[in-house]
Amino acid sequence: MPLKVPTGLPALENVRAEGVNIETFDTVTPDTLRVALLNIMPTKETTEADFIRLFASSTNKVEITLVKLDTHVPKNASPEHMARYYKSFSEVRNQRFDGFIITGAPVEKLEYEQVTYWPELQQIFDWAKENVTSTLYICWAAQAILYHRFSIPKYLLPAKMFGIFPHKLLRKDIPLFTGFDDVYFVPHSRHTEIRREDVVAESRVELLSESEESGVYIMTERGTRDFYFTGHSEYALYTLDSEYRRDVAKGLPIEVPRNYYLNDDPQLSPVNRWSGHAMRLFNNWLEYYVKK
Repeated sequence: MPLKVPTGLPALENVRAEGVNIETFDTVTPDTLRVALLNIMPTKETTEADFIRLFASSTNKVEITLVKLDTHVPKNASPEHMARYYKSFSEVRNQRFDGFIITGAPVEKLEYEQVTYWPELQQIFDWAKENVTSTLYICWAAQAILYHRFSIPKYLLPAKMFGIFPHKLLRKDIPLFTGFDDVYFVPHSRHTEIRREDVVAESRVELLSESEESGVYIMTERGTRDFYFTGHSEYALYTLDSEYRRDVAKGLPIEVPRNYYLNDDPQLSPVNRWSGHAMRLFNNWLEYYVKK
């Protein structure tokens, strides 16, 4: 179905150049799903493209509003790009949205209270509870909301959790997993983890999906439409490749992402094991949780 994105957004044409057929519309109608994206990933245009690609496969009309923090100026995005295509949180806080996505951020090694925009983010967490039908928290944002709302801690890993990992469902009966196979794959790229024992000890949180290798993945707060994803189902095929080669070029300690390249050889192409389920996951979210 068609999408509505900020006029002239380069990520839209980048996704179209991949061969994805995307229609656009200008007028919001009662059946349009209004989804806000608080994008705190360093590579803004890559993340924009990730969600445009996913939502372009939806059967719903989706308007995407790009949101930025008032108290943080991103280092890796041009001021012109942010000013032209993004609205600050203060500009949208009096609106209601059907869906809201808060991305990960490259601050996971810091204590939450050391993150300069932590006070504003806490306000956004509380605002979303009252003004959004369903919110997705991804990677660091999932860890952050679990800490903010339930005091669940994160732990530094001895080595980066990096690669494509098989996952299983603990609740096959819920609409979020309609059409899923018994095993599905998810990209992970993080230096910290949430531990299973802390999640199951919190009665307000339900664990829905996990991996023997990469740990807990999807959780929800019981009685709500909020979901916490510790991985990156939205990632494009070459995102982990870019991260790996970036760290190698910087001389950082980084292992080859697991289960990613053909024969685990970084000189060969990545193997796409996850995008089909990613589209199903996000489309199920729109259809069954964002829709009222």
